Parts: sequence; structure tokens; C-alpha cells
Amino acid sequence: MLPTWTDPVSRAASTLVGGPWGRHGLVGRQWFWTPLRVCLALAIVVLGLSWVFKSPCRDGAWTAGKQYTHMCYSDVVPLFFTEHLNTGAVPYRDHAVEYPVLTGGFMFVASRLSRAYDAHAGGLLPRVNPVESYFDVTALLLACCALVVVWGVTRLSGRRPWDAAMVALSPVVLVHAFTNWDLFAVALSTLALVAWGARRPVVAGVLVGLGTAAKLYPLLFFVPLLLLCWRTRRWREFWLAVIGALGSWLAVNVPVALAYPDSWSQFFRLNETRPADPDTLWNVLQFGTGRSLDGSLAAGASPVVLNTAVFLAFAAALVGIAVLTVRARRQPRLAQLLFLVVAAFLLTNKVWSPQYSLWLVPLAVLARPSWRAYLAWQATEVFLWFPRMYWYLGTANKGVDEQWFLLAVLIRDTAVLVYCALVIRDILAPDRDVVRASGPPPGSDGDWAERDPAGGVFDPADWDREGWDGESAPAPEFATNLVPGSAAGSAVGSAVGSDPPSDPPSESVSVPSGRDG
Repeated sequence: MLPTWTDPVSRAASTLVGGPWGRHGLVGRQWFWTPLRVCLALAIVVLGLSWVFKSPCRDGAWTAGKQYTHMCYSDVVPLFFTEHLNTGAVPYRDHAVEYPVLTGGFMFVASRLSRAYDAHAGGLLPRVNPVESYFDVTALLLACCALVVVWGVTRLSGRRPWDAAMVALSPVVLVHAFTNWDLFAVALSTLALVAWGARRPVVAGVLVGLGTAAKLYPLLFFVPLLLLCWRTRRWREFWLAVIGALGSWLAVNVPVALAYPDSWSQFFRLNETRPADPDTLWNVLQFGTGRSLDGSLAAGASPVVLNTAVFLAFAAALVGIAVLTVRARRQPRLAQLLFLVVAAFLLTNKVWSPQYSLWLVPLAVLARPSWRAYLAWQATEVFLWFPRMYWYLGTANKGVDEQWFLLAVLIRDTAVLVYCALVIRDILAPDRDVVRASGPPPGSDGDWAERDPAGGVFDPADWDREGWDGESAPAPEFATNLVPGSAAGSAVGSAVGSDPPSDPPSESVSVPSGRDG
């Protein structure tokens, strides 16, 4: 697919480099700058800017609220000291860590690499403070995770490899790539989707288990897998994935849990007893009513009412998603359901740390690759960071009142809800889904088989040619015209500016109206 022909934002942005793709250029003739390499290069630029954005805080000298006034706060810096990584402590053995096992391991590996750098610094290697070398090593490792995510989205996008540019250029990645260690779990979960798309359920399950050992949210992936397996009756693949996930999670967690049970359970105790975080709808509710759902609690007590309300709200959202999955005329795509489930979890949860929004980035791109809606949502995420930092700064230091911060929270949550509504609309009206309108993969026999590029066994490419839930669906007419290297493909452009069309050629592009909401 040519983004400058099918996406209005891409079309408008292309004027900076000469306009939309030309009529008389050639497709697929550039041997080096493939879509993947271009997207990886864009991601490297954004990650470099993200490091620059966080760099004022990397020295740990946070005086006069510099981490708030410069908006460069990152958990990596203070936890270097509070988790005793500066003294060479081993997570869980020497100190209880508030994160799952693999994230603790990630922190430990980064600390060992940074200590090795400090030991050999001098000459060509500049000497820096230990906390600075630790932050830089952590940022480098997380940047590699981000590149894995871009690669994975390219693999999962079918005929739309340029959709990975939405991940590479993500404003949320720019602001929060190095706020915490979440990109590690995002990379593992993206690899799990790649394995599922390649019809390797055991490998996918193993990667989901490892992702859950780094951050709990990849466990949610089994919800849409369960729903789609229920609809398609493909239970074998589901149980293989469950066995793989359980095996990998136990392999990582059991040794630590047996050796250091108190330290290992710290993460679960913290999540049970913590109150509503500032960035949640529950905190907005409590601010509006002027009271906590649980009233006054003793130190360390669990907010039972809040925890119950969170559970019931999320369960209600899952019931709605299940009904949507079962009742939809055409089977929803896996990425659509994944986005809805993770978004529902964040919206109903009592914790939404700023970097959690990274979880949604690849899922939003795979669920609904529309630049307009995507950038609108991402803008609210970036905007929220500013009042959040200035609220922490305090009004006595020229910060902002809490109500302004909570207003930004409501704006962000509204944007996520709107994105969910657009995904639901695409499920109920499949002709609006730009992924389904992308046509067959290059080299296919012409059938419009790739209706769910990331679906794996849920993709009807393995099914009867009678099609989707008993309906046949021919390929869009323009699909065969865009196959790189084909005779018809040579008629469309690879060189911008060679007689670009003022409007997309009617014989080459068929865009359902209203899908870019």
C-alpha cells in the first residue's frame, strides 16, 4: 500500500518532499532503503531525541525540582539508588525489588554492564558518574527493545509495512521510552505476536510468559486468544500457547520465589495495597466526591472496596468485548481485540503510570493504522506529561493545581475511548477497516486471503476459500497493481515527483469513506 495515496495525513506530509507518490515511478527497486530500514532509521532518530530529552536528569542532581521543571523525570535514576544497584546489590537476593523477576534481571544486567564500563573508562572512553553510565546503558538496551518493536510491527502489518513508521515516530516513545523499563515487556509481547502470526503457538506462549515475567500486562493477551479460539474452535493452538506461557513463567519465577520468597512477592503485595494512582479515573472520582472509596486506611492495608470496583469494572469491559467478538458479522482481527482489552485494562485499573501508554502503541497501530486518530490520541498523552510534572512541582513552586492535571487525565482517557470506539466501528463495519482493504500479500495467488495479517491460525488463509464466516470476499481491484516487481506495479511510483497525481488514481485506489475518523 502507498500511504500517500490512502492516508490523508501522509498525503499532506508528503508535500515536504515533493508531494504524493508519482504515477510513473517504480515500486520495489530500492535495494537498501526498504520500508523496514527506513522505519528503523526513523526510530533511531526519535530514540536519540528521547535520550536528549531525559539527559538533564541523568546525573541524579535533582535540585530545585529540576526533574519537574525540565520534565525529564525517569524512574531509572532514583531506583539506581533505592534498589541499591549503585552498591552492586543483586535484586531479590540483597534487596526486595518492586518489579517482576525479568525486569529486576534487566536492571541487574544494566548495572553490571555500566560497572564494567566505569572500570575501563578513561582515554577514549569518557569518565562519567556511575548513575550516568547506568542510565546510558539502560537507555541503549531499551532502545534495542524499541527497534525490536518496530521490526515486529513491520512483520505483522502485512501489505502495510509503512505502518511501522507510526511506531517509529511515536510521540509517546519520544517522551517515555526511558521513563521506566516497559519497552522490555513491549518488545517481548510484540515478538509473541510475531510468533503467533507465524503459526507457532508454543513459541508465542513462551514469549507471553516471559513478557508476563517482566510486566504483568502481556498476560491479558490470552483474553482475545480465548475469544477467537472460542469463535473458530481452534482450541489446540490456544492450549499450546497456555502451556508454553506457563512453562516459561514458572521457569523464570520459581527459582527466585523459592530462594527469596519475601523479595519475590514484593511486587504482588505492592499492587494489592497501593491506592488509586493520580493518572486514573478512580482518582478523578475520589477528587470529585472528596472522599476515598475505602475511607481512611491504616498504613499497608489493602483498599478492598477500590480493588473490588476495579475488578468489576474490568470484568464488565471484558464481557462487552466478548459479546462484540461473538456477535460481530465478521470475525474481528486479533490486533483489534488486543487493543480493546489492554485499553480497557488501563482505563479501569487503579494504576496508570505514564509509561504504561507504551503498551498501546504497537497495538493501536496494528488495530487501526490511521495517522489522524493515532496522532490525536498521542498528543493527549504528551500533553498530560506537562501538567503532571508541574502538579508534582507544587503550587508553592509555580506549579499547577490538581484539577488542571486531572482535566488532562480526562482528556487523555477520552481520546483512548474515542480510539476504542473507532476500532469497534471497524469491527462492526469491516469495509471501513484499512487493513482488510489492503489486499493479498505479494506473491499470493490473488485471493484476498490475508484478512488478518497478525492472526496466525485465525487468518482465513488456512481455511476454506468460501471465505470469512461462510462469506466470500474478492480481492480489491487495486491490490494486484501494487505488487512490487509486477508489470502492473511498474506503473505506480517509487520516485516522488515524477508526475505525481493531484488525486489518487481511481483505477488504483479504493478507500472506503469515513474510515480515517
